Amino acid sequence: QVQLVESGGGLVQAGGSLRLSCAASGRTFSTSAMGWFRQTPGKEREIVGAISRDSVTYYANSVKGRFTISRDNAKNTVYLQMISLKPEDTAVYYCVQAGQFGAVLHGRSDYWGQGTQVTVSP
Repeated sequence: QVQLVESGGGLVQAGGSLRLSCAASGRTFSTSAMGWFRQTPGKEREIVGAISRDSVTYYANSVKGRFTISRDNAKNTVYLQMISLKPEDTAVYYCVQAGQFGAVLHGRSDYWGQGTQVTVSP
C-alpha cells in the first residue's frame, strides 16, 4: 500500500515562493509517475504538473514558467517549487502517484495524498 504525505504548504504574500514536498511510502516510487493537482472550493480539481519515471515533465499553462516539479528517487520524494505566486494559486494541493504518466495527466492516479493548503495573500 502506498501512502503519500504532503508538506510545505502555508501562507505567503503574492510574489513569494513555496516548496511543496511529497514523501511516498512503498517500493514502487522510482518506477511510478508522480504529479500535483490543486482544488479550490466550488471548482474542479485541476492538474498543476506531472513528472514521469524518466523525469519528463508536464505543466499546466497557468503555472508554466513559475512552478517546477522534480523528484528524488533516493528519498522517495517529489517536489513542487513555486515562485512568483499569485492569489489565484490559492488552493489545496494534492500529490498523486500512478504507474503510467498518462494516468496522472488524466486524473486517474492510483494514489492521492491528503493535501496541503497553500494560501497566497494579495
